[in-house]
Formats: sequence, structure tokens, C-alpha cells
Amino acid sequence: MSRALVTGGSGVIGAAIAHALANAGHHVTIHAHGQIARAEALAAAIIAAGGAADAVRFDLTDAAQTTASLAQILEAGPIQILVNNAGIHDDAVLPGMRPEQWSRVIDVSLNGFFNVTQPLLMPMIRTRWGRIINISSVAAVMGNRGQANYAAAKAGLHGATRSLSLELASRGITVNTVAPGIIASPATETIFPKEAIAKLVPMQRAGQPEEVADLVAFLASERAGYITGQLISINGGMA
Repeated sequence: MSRALVTGGSGVIGAAIAHALANAGHHVTIHAHGQIARAEALAAAIIAAGGAADAVRFDLTDAAQTTASLAQILEAGPIQILVNNAGIHDDAVLPGMRPEQWSRVIDVSLNGFFNVTQPLLMPMIRTRWGRIINISSVAAVMGNRGQANYAAAKAGLHGATRSLSLELASRGITVNTVAPGIIASPATETIFPKEAIAKLVPMQRAGQPEEVADLVAFLASERAGYITGQLISINGGMA
């Protein structure tokens, strides 16, 4: 049984990914910061269904706190599947964007990626098997008004993915990015009414969290061992 860590696991997509990895037989550690109760409830649901899971809380923008939390996790063995899913929105058009809006969004998605990934690499390398999947967004592929900070943060993951994949390819570790489009959730139902989705998405529907999770679970499997350094979009034909 491989051990997996899903950051931002209390959200809709993160929860679906956690379930999919647990269903594939992995022990899943579900990370949260502000929503630890939801992460704990998700872990309990996975265990009740016969899977293996636990929840952990830390602020991944705090490097020292993150390193300390990961050290505790690593006491039970290396993490071989890492899904960097955490990210936040703080939207504003750039002429009106406050410096803290820019910094905070970059800090969670991009600096958080480094703070979580870097301490896990050497233990993963020693096993000579691993899967790192970074969750991006169609906003980083196409751009989106009011989301220069979010698009920049997620696009930064694309370059990091490509470079890290080259560093780890000979060690049996793959590194890929998944870029979802409009995915069904309570938030997207408010932001994107059905008429808007029909105009934006050639398939004329929102994607389901489980569709993203199935893709991530495949990339985390043995079958995806020859796929690395790739940016894979799942957006119904938007881009």
C-alpha cells in the first residue's frame, strides 16, 4: 500500500481525489488548513468504506510549520503519491489588485507547492517509485479576467512540473500537471449558470469532480509510468 498526501483535500476536487486514491488501495493523508473538520470527516468516511486515511492540519505557506508536520508524517514511511491540490482565489482586475491579493494567492499555490514537495523528495527518491500530480486550472492555460494572480500561480506549476520531471525521471518518479476547467461545485453553480456554461464549454456542461479524480488516480497508478512532464487539460474542450 503506497501512502498518498492530498493538499487542500477538504475541497470538492480534493475530496474526490482522496476517495479515488483510497479506492485504488492507497493510504491517503488529507491535508487542510482552515477546514480541518471537513478533512477529518472525509477521512472517517473513507475508513468507514473500508479504506485507509487520516487528516492533518498545517499552513503550507509557513515553511517551518510544513516541514515539521511532514517530518511527523514521514515517521510512518515515505509519501510516494503527492497531489498538490491546494489553491485559493482572491480575484481582482490587475489595475485594482492589492499587493496582498497577489502575494497570498502566489504563496498558497506556488510557494506551498515548494514547501510541501521539497521535503518529501529524498524519501520518495530512495524508494525509486513515486507520482507527483500538480493541480492547475484552465485559467493558467487561457487566462481569465480578474485572475492574473491565480493564473500566474498555477502557470508557475507548469514550469516547475516540467523541470522537476526531468530531475526525477531516472528515479522512477513521474511529475505531471492536471488543469481542470469548470468543475461542478456549490461555488461554480453560483458563478456559472447553465447558460454561461453552455457558451463557454463546447461540451455544454460542467465537469464532475470524480472525472478529475479518475484522471489523477490513473496518473498515480503503475499504468501511467511512462507519462511525465505533461500538462493534461480536462475542460470539456474549452482549450
